[in-house]
Amino acid sequence: MTSDYLCSADRAQGTFVGRVYDPELGGPCVVVLAGDRLADISSSAATVADLLENEDPVAAVAAATPDRWFDLTETIDNSFARSAAGPYFLAPCDLQALKACGVTFAKSMLERVIEERAKGAPEKAERIRSEIAEAVGGALHQVRPGSAEAERAKRLLEEAGYWSQYLEVGIGPDAEVFTKGQVLSAVGLGADIGVRGDSAWNNPEPEVVLAVNSRGRAVGATLGNDVNLRDFEGRSALLLTKAKDNNGSCAIGPMIRLFDDHFGMDDVRRMTVDLDITGEDGFELHDRSHMSEISRDPEDLVAQTLGPNHQYPDGLMLFLGTLFAPTADRGEPGQGFTHAIGDSVRISAPQIGALENVVRHCSDIAPWTFGARALFSNLAARGLVQS
Repeated sequence: MTSDYLCSADRAQGTFVGRVYDPELGGPCVVVLAGDRLADISSSAATVADLLENEDPVAAVAAATPDRWFDLTETIDNSFARSAAGPYFLAPCDLQALKACGVTFAKSMLERVIEERAKGAPEKAERIRSEIAEAVGGALHQVRPGSAEAERAKRLLEEAGYWSQYLEVGIGPDAEVFTKGQVLSAVGLGADIGVRGDSAWNNPEPEVVLAVNSRGRAVGATLGNDVNLRDFEGRSALLLTKAKDNNGSCAIGPMIRLFDDHFGMDDVRRMTVDLDITGEDGFELHDRSHMSEISRDPEDLVAQTLGPNHQYPDGLMLFLGTLFAPTADRGEPGQGFTHAIGDSVRISAPQIGALENVVRHCSDIAPWTFGARALFSNLAARGLVQS
């Protein structure tokens, strides 16, 4: 049902923008949700990055003249079938940098510590989790990062032998912000998502993703899956790129809901994100994250990402971090959760909709080939930009 993927309750009053791949044009179209249809406004905004640079993106959408229309139900169906005969959803961003914040929730922060101590071995995780739970558990949930209280907690943890680089970014003054993937590499609704074939401990990371323009202003929000290889990152934080930036490992969508009088940053702060995993083996998992539990305010994360020291002239998509850190065993006792090939992963929030993807090995997913050169060549051929 289309309402399952694009927020039926707020569809009429919200402004949703995204991208659709049109096989007839051989490239992407910038689209706006209009009831049960998608309006192609590419002649008004050749890229989503261009659209979000407007002083008032919502007004820019309202003033745009649709070039063509796509049927919403057909586009969603094609997004899962990946039929070459019809249009399908892409990630709703294009030229924006793909950035992500880590360790922004106390629960996931402790899981990163466990990964580090387990050296990537899932069978050691439960024992380590038990060892450190009493020492660093509940107290850290109330600590404001960068505060005097956080400094005291840091000294106590160091003295007890529990200090970690993950606790540093979790309660220290500086947030962890890393490059999740390359520009244009994110996949959208219905696409396969990837885990490496040589990873034995991995999981989805359901997150709220902010759309931020080049001036550092958050102008909308969507959902994302920051797929993570826990064994790679646990072996060494220097393997973060191999743990995070792989073929199909960044999913964003289904569309960006722009901030307006009906939806803004306070709604993001109150948002609840649901995760549902359904395996081909009959496995099911449901979890829920409350953005109210985030340790660092979203506006602070934006300010720490873009400012005097670092600019993004085409804007950025900023993953705000995840509360999801699965500990229940899926297979053998003590092994914890890890993905199985064929898992369906659904991330949803009532204000935005649902992002759903299926897990495959990165090497089995169609390789990413449509980069910046291909995009601008296509836009030039369509007369949307000058060659």
